Amino acid sequence: MAKARFSCSQIYRAIRLLGAWAPVGLMATSAAVWAQTEGNVALQLSSELAETLPVANTDEIPTFVSGQSVGGEADVSTVIKGDAQLRRHGVVIRADKIEHNLQTDNVLLEGNVRVNQGGNRFVGPKAEINIGTTEGYFEAPRFEINSVNGLGQGRGNASRINFKGPELTEAENVTYSTCPRPPGGTWAPDWFVSASSIEFDQKADTGTARGAVLRFKGVPVIGSPWISFPLSDERKSGFLPPTVNLDTVSGLELTVPYYLNIAPNHDATLYPTFMTKRGVDLAGEYRYLGTNFSGRFRGAYMPNDTLRNTDRWGWTWQHQQALNESGLPVRFNAKLNRVSDGDYWRDFPRSTTSLTSRLLANDVSLSTGENLWQTSAGAYKWETLQSAGTDRIDEPYDRYQLAYRVGSRGTLGRFQGMDWSVDSELTQFDKPTSNTLDGQRLVVAANLSRRYETPGGYITPGLRVHSRNYQMDQALTTGPWTGRRQATVTTSTFTIDSGLVFDADRGDARQTLEPRIVYAQTPYRNQTGLPNYDSGEVDFNLSSIYSPYPFSGNDRVADTRTLTTGLTTRWFNADGRESFNLTVAQRRRLRDQYQSIADGAAPLTESLSDILLGGTFNPSEAWRLDAVLQVDADTNRTKRSTARVTYHPGSYRTVSLAYRLQRDVSELIDVSWQWPLNDLWGDRGVDQGPGKGLGAPRWYSVGRVNYSQKDQRVADMVTGFEYDAGCWVGRVVLERVQTATNESTDRLLFQLEFVGFSRIGANPLATLSANIPRYQYLRQEVNPPSRFQNYD
Repeated sequence: MAKARFSCSQIYRAIRLLGAWAPVGLMATSAAVWAQTEGNVALQLSSELAETLPVANTDEIPTFVSGQSVGGEADVSTVIKGDAQLRRHGVVIRADKIEHNLQTDNVLLEGNVRVNQGGNRFVGPKAEINIGTTEGYFEAPRFEINSVNGLGQGRGNASRINFKGPELTEAENVTYSTCPRPPGGTWAPDWFVSASSIEFDQKADTGTARGAVLRFKGVPVIGSPWISFPLSDERKSGFLPPTVNLDTVSGLELTVPYYLNIAPNHDATLYPTFMTKRGVDLAGEYRYLGTNFSGRFRGAYMPNDTLRNTDRWGWTWQHQQALNESGLPVRFNAKLNRVSDGDYWRDFPRSTTSLTSRLLANDVSLSTGENLWQTSAGAYKWETLQSAGTDRIDEPYDRYQLAYRVGSRGTLGRFQGMDWSVDSELTQFDKPTSNTLDGQRLVVAANLSRRYETPGGYITPGLRVHSRNYQMDQALTTGPWTGRRQATVTTSTFTIDSGLVFDADRGDARQTLEPRIVYAQTPYRNQTGLPNYDSGEVDFNLSSIYSPYPFSGNDRVADTRTLTTGLTTRWFNADGRESFNLTVAQRRRLRDQYQSIADGAAPLTESLSDILLGGTFNPSEAWRLDAVLQVDADTNRTKRSTARVTYHPGSYRTVSLAYRLQRDVSELIDVSWQWPLNDLWGDRGVDQGPGKGLGAPRWYSVGRVNYSQKDQRVADMVTGFEYDAGCWVGRVVLERVQTATNESTDRLLFQLEFVGFSRIGANPLATLSANIPRYQYLRQEVNPPSRFQNYD
């Protein structure tokens, strides 16, 4: 409950400043109805109004005192009566009577005492403080303090605040909440924290609360007989709010985290989790930070998983470090993932940091370089998770790689304007389960191009020479290198990329026409029988259609003689915003392509590729339509299509509908949204939002559903509701994660957010943000409010 502790420290600082400011002001004036301290403050030029006064100017601050009458006895006391008021930079003190006893150094404030310090307000019937000892009290204060995280104002009561010296303060019978206080009547907040006493020890930088209870709708939620918390921004060890969720496989999950503040640059969090269907999962995370390195380690161990009848474990380690001792910016990176078994990804799908659920990356690398060159060395291994009931996946090769690149844009000796680069890569490939194609591969690729450009067009000729050499552990068995353990293949690719730009005024708009032609030629080289470690067919889309390389990776280079033509048109509004663009492109093969990814495949003889048509339409700031079609040139049937329409009229209102078709493979409908349900019955009301006033409570529906039309079922889903009551937010979210072709895991997440204080329950915010485009937090931290917000 870190936010709760921070709020208590704000109360403490405001109260301490009250005790410090009031005597200073009274000592500055002894008998004046309206007076200013001696000496004029010299004005100085400033480019902005400072919110905080510089420390060097604190002694020059003028003090203003006013009242209906001023009296007292010389060298004994000064008394200001009748709307007594003291003002100094950052603080305003009002009372019916302010009395300063010069002999005891006591300052007494009586009747309608009101203190405003930097926008933090305190109201009570009576207060007294001794200037010399800084001891005193404030009776029955009510307070309202500015929130430090910009999420609202904190409010509360206390029966008494005791000042026990310059470094010790105690508040009795404290109640705190961020719920609004009505102008009149009884304050009954939806939630509040109460404590029988809170002690603030400035010397130890620690606060201690006794009998602390968090109540929601009158029901105790969390309580503790004793809580210790820091008074400053420093972290402190202690329990964090528990999380609770329901999982269809693991059952009810209860996590009670414990935070360990080991050092300013080291910390750890323990995540013991009880799962009703599995047992206890002992998880934890350790984070560290140095001047030139950082990282984290997360691990989990479950003894005797009831569902699997075995021990389960998993861990991940990430580390980044700068090694600059040689004068070069050397970087070291490590990312390791390990789990106990092949079903771990299905049972704990959210536990690893790998981008692929069944292939766990284990990478270690060193890299360095300057403007002209870069080099790296690394080991890249995979842990492949094979599990029953799922398709078996081919294990990738482990790679041990040394790479070097040198190149520059626009400079090559006397040939200014030339772009050039040379990429080289030496790799050892090993597959743990088979060594038939293990070996080394050396790749060298040289690129040279020159762009000639005019205001209305450009042309860029280019040349690429790609050479690779294999040193195999065993002799090759097929192709022209049969019986040999060494092979070399060199190919060259010549390209010409050219385009024109025409534009014309269309009333208040401007339209462009941008034809583009790309010619590419690569001669045929027989590559049959060579290993294929990393090559594959490039996805056919509006970006790749202009590429001269149909294959990715280095093990296959396609023989090509192609001419790709395309036309793009754009419309720009009078304000310069692009409202519409449309592109159509097609590739013509000028000769048959004999090289393929798989050995023995038939040559590609079709002269025309599929037609690609794509564009974007933005009729207004609220609407956007994106669509891409891939049309068979022979049958005029759509092979693939993607379309998305998005409506985003304002904050907390977004709807997106997408359709994806890959003929004979998949057909998906994807809809996502965040919308206030109050809008549906005509009550648009006022969104609470950060920094906004408190209006009527509002319901929000949130979610994303991915439906497979082919399988007639929901593939993945995140859906739920958010309820914004102003000072608290409730969330209920159902998440479905597909773990196999006909298998999924459902999880129900509950969360209560006490605005400006803390959150309890499972945290669905990361899930909502990752799945719903343009999702906005209902309570996002913003800049703290100005002290003038509660100006008196």
